[in-house]
Amino acid sequence: MSDFDPLQNDLLLRTARGERVERPPIWVMRQAGRYLPEYHKAKGDNDFFACCRSPEIASTLTLQPIDRYDGLIDAAIIFSDILVIPQAMGMTVEMVDKKGPHFPDPLKSPQDQQYKDIMARDVDVATELDYVYKAITMTRQKLKGRVPLFGFCGAPWTLLCYMVEGGGTKLFLQSKTWVYKFPNESKDLLMKISKLCVEYLALQVQAGAQIVQVFDSWAAELSPSSFKEVSLPYLRYISTHLPQRLRELKLDIVPMVVFAKGAWYALDDLCNSGYQVVGLDWLQDPAEALKMANGRVVLQGNADPGVLYGGKDAITAVVKEMVHGFGGGKQGWIANLGHGVTPFVDPEDLKFFFKEIHRLTAS
Repeated sequence: MSDFDPLQNDLLLRTARGERVERPPIWVMRQAGRYLPEYHKAKGDNDFFACCRSPEIASTLTLQPIDRYDGLIDAAIIFSDILVIPQAMGMTVEMVDKKGPHFPDPLKSPQDQQYKDIMARDVDVATELDYVYKAITMTRQKLKGRVPLFGFCGAPWTLLCYMVEGGGTKLFLQSKTWVYKFPNESKDLLMKISKLCVEYLALQVQAGAQIVQVFDSWAAELSPSSFKEVSLPYLRYISTHLPQRLRELKLDIVPMVVFAKGAWYALDDLCNSGYQVVGLDWLQDPAEALKMANGRVVLQGNADPGVLYGGKDAITAVVKEMVHGFGGGKQGWIANLGHGVTPFVDPEDLKFFFKEIHRLTAS
């Protein structure tokens, strides 16, 4: 690991460890992205994945919200994408403008030669995703200890969905076909993805990530019983094996966050899933979530990102509800949105959201 400047703001890491703090730390998902004018300038004519593959561009984009919201937010998250793992597994993924990710050749069935090739392939995430680690190291160097840096990956269930659907979907026809019609082959694929996630996250930590988050973006598409079958075991595999792998690499154990969007029904299970922090979307009531967590984990979230379109009064009301629901913010809460920043948000409205959290949680 490179030598990095000492961390000046460890508020988020202390909170993630369950310590009492002076105020809740703040960051938001997709805080680096297309809502920022400077993002488009730095991105230039490069496509999305070209930006991810350029350590210089990825690190520049990661730092943009830290610079813009200097002193207001307490973490950076590396600019990358959850779909780099399917790419490392040999699948082609494109980012189509105004549509999102697209797999020209998704997995069709276990009889598909591509499925057999993927299951047989010895995937070397150290080599295939080297650009992510370089971006993390470069970002840590550029941060100069201002705030900690998140690494992340997609959860196995969510990655499987993309790999078989070929992109975003409302029906989840292929995903459901796979898990119900081909349960054993689906679980084999989920386990392969899980093992890659562990190694990928461990190498992100080796490169300089100080905390990691696992994004299960499509958890809402599962019934409670299906979640226990095809998502939760693989989330637990990651939370169990990542610390073991870090010890093997003689690295410090870092806090782990799980964010299973829409899995409100699984909060109790998620609190026992081995992660120190559980992210909440805006479908959860903060006070009820705090009561259910009962000190087992730190909670992260959970304002509706849509409130950022609603003006200052609406933002203040939502922040007040959050602060009250999460018990004031001196322990057990990382302030965030309930999902990523959405397009066309005015950066000044997001700044007001941050300032209101600071104002309403001041000692």
